[in-house]
Amino acid sequence: MALGPPRAPPVPGGEVRVRNLRSIPHSPCPAARWARSARTAREGGTDRERAATLAARYRAAAGSMRDYEEVTAFLGEWGPFQRLVFFLLSASIIPNGFNGMSVVFLAGSPEHRCRVPDAANLSSAWRNHSIPLLLRDGREVPDGCRRYRLATIANFSALGLEPGRDVELGQLEQERCLDGWEFSQDVFQSTIVTEWNLVCEDDWKTPLTASLFFVGVLFGSFVSGQLSDRFGRKSVLFATMGVQTGFSFLQIFSINWEMFTVLFVIVGMGQISNYVVAFILGAEILGKSARLIFSTLGVCTFFAIGYMLLPLLAYFIRDWRILLLALTVPGVLCVPLWWFIPESPRWLISQKRFREAEDIIQKAAQMNNVTMPAVIFDPIELQELTSLKQPKVFILDLFRTLNIAKITIMSLLLWMLTSVGYFALSLNVPNLHGDIYLNCFLSALIEVPAYIMAWLLLRKLPRRYIIAGVLCFGGGVLLLIQLVPADYNFLSIGLVMLGKFGVTSAFSMLYVFTAELYPTLVRNMAVGITSMASRVGSIIAPYFVYLGGYNRLLPYIVMGSLTVLIGIVTLFFPESFGVALPETLEEMQKVKGFRSGKKSKDSKEREESPKVLITAF
Repeated sequence: MALGPPRAPPVPGGEVRVRNLRSIPHSPCPAARWARSARTAREGGTDRERAATLAARYRAAAGSMRDYEEVTAFLGEWGPFQRLVFFLLSASIIPNGFNGMSVVFLAGSPEHRCRVPDAANLSSAWRNHSIPLLLRDGREVPDGCRRYRLATIANFSALGLEPGRDVELGQLEQERCLDGWEFSQDVFQSTIVTEWNLVCEDDWKTPLTASLFFVGVLFGSFVSGQLSDRFGRKSVLFATMGVQTGFSFLQIFSINWEMFTVLFVIVGMGQISNYVVAFILGAEILGKSARLIFSTLGVCTFFAIGYMLLPLLAYFIRDWRILLLALTVPGVLCVPLWWFIPESPRWLISQKRFREAEDIIQKAAQMNNVTMPAVIFDPIELQELTSLKQPKVFILDLFRTLNIAKITIMSLLLWMLTSVGYFALSLNVPNLHGDIYLNCFLSALIEVPAYIMAWLLLRKLPRRYIIAGVLCFGGGVLLLIQLVPADYNFLSIGLVMLGKFGVTSAFSMLYVFTAELYPTLVRNMAVGITSMASRVGSIIAPYFVYLGGYNRLLPYIVMGSLTVLIGIVTLFFPESFGVALPETLEEMQKVKGFRSGKKSKDSKEREESPKVLITAF
């Protein structure tokens, strides 16, 4: 889930490779013997050329320098240090669940009707019939934006005429709500809609509020990675956490809709930046096995926990300003985490701050109660490594050939339409039958089994078939809602939750699938622009919800059709399951239609002796 959920970014790390000849264990393999000979020659003051030759032979035998994870393998995979980082970073994601979906309650639109002032000289009969009735979803409801012309019905009331008997109501002239509105307080005591009358001619401002929040998410996702690369993971994590919490607090003092919305954009920027940087920091500190759980179940599940707590708080706090105040408290409680969450040693190494990285690893070793080698990093080799430069790539490389362009365009559509389905279903909770608070809680709760199911499916089954399957399942059950009789409300809600289950499962798989399709040089860029496409989907999602004001079933028909369509398109992707990651654009698989991708001979050879153990996506 994060907004959520904005979803988990791909696993970074592994771009920093280090080696320490002193820490190589005794082994009968030639590489180890040559390494020990080189060390002995260097320490004993023998011929330097002989030592250099032996070191070169070592590199040739080993194929490449050992990466960061090999050097820090002595820490173990799941010690007290890793568990602490896992749970603290996951806990820092909880406020993202609050802010990501808080607009459901902050901008809730209760039932309303035109206000008839007490000063109007109307009889009780005319006051009860002063509002026209509309037929909506098979029942008559008061018009929320029109009333009968007040001066006219006041004259009829003064003459003693009765509505419906002496006067045909359908023939009366109508007018706008010139004296404001009366809002029902059965669900909300106050929202920004009731505060600033965002109804009727101004009802377009409500979906725009949510869309502009996701515009902030779009911008934040664009800059968060660059900021963390420059200033460090930990610093940017807590800075963006402060932005999210601080500007949420400032929203409490909004004096108009414009001020609230501008602040909401900034909250969106902090919300996604906090989520992304927390994920990057955890993925870079944790080992392979812990990283997999953290990136699939850790951050997503804790986002869903925050999402589930939102309706519980909103149920007891019906005033939007007090609710916002309550939602800022968890962010303040995260401040003490600064003293427990470390900086990423990988980032410190990339900045040539080796001593600080060693200090963090040393503290981790003490916490895990393991013995640390005398020397962790070889400064000479690290200096040689950090001088290496990656070849430059450009966004046009994703459209270099017809085959690559097809995969990129299909990926953009897949991300955008899946995002539309996820966020539209999440924001459409107020349009469901029954209690809005219970429905929102169920919408959040269904995400937990969806993440677990996605994790299990990704471990064993082909990617394109499982993604297409859950998308077609989710879209199909949404289309079935129009066949459910109006009285079967629980069945309709159940189908909506099943649709949310399918779309959420697919959404959580997209990072893995996209990262496996593209080669190393453009993988980060490919996942970046497809993730940006998902932000575009979240921006337009509120307007799918807006369609529910015209017809309750219309959002489900549109969302279901698009979800099934993109599920079918997914079948045309090449299969990435069990295939080694491509290293160049030329090694990308072809679009193969409905035939499952097969391992080529070259792919099998690269899989048996991979050149890259972990790739920064």
